[in-house]
Amino acid sequence: MYSLLMERSTIEKIFAAYRHIAIAGISDKPERASNSVARYMMQQGFTIYPVNPNLEEVLGLRCYPSLESMPQAVKNKIEIVNIFRKSADVPPIIDQAISIGAKVIWMQSGITNNSAAAKARSSGLLVIENRCIAVDQQSIFH
Repeated sequence: MYSLLMERSTIEKIFAAYRHIAIAGISDKPERASNSVARYMMQQGFTIYPVNPNLEEVLGLRCYPSLESMPQAVKNKIEIVNIFRKSADVPPIIDQAISIGAKVIWMQSGITNNSAAAKARSSGLLVIENRCIAVDQQSIFH
């Protein structure tokens, strides 16, 4: 119970402090979770930066092939990297998030990677695993 309270406190602090989210693995299909979560977070006032090497645009926004491919001015804005990729695909995203100076790694429901999470934490990032950012935002603020 204590760790759940600590995690909720951390999540509340994340939402209070950060408003810019890169969504790694976003889909252009409206029925996919990554797309609906991005739309929801935009409706809540967050700025979204789509990341998917197979898309040029999502939700009317330019889509970047990777975090590292973003222009420096965009990289500087990224605070949260929200990951919608298989757990095995997480390590290079973590490396890029560290490289661009992100503050938070958020792995969506069903996604965990202990070694990548440990690397992110040792680099000073906050790490949330196996949780939906939209569900947490809604449960805290609604």
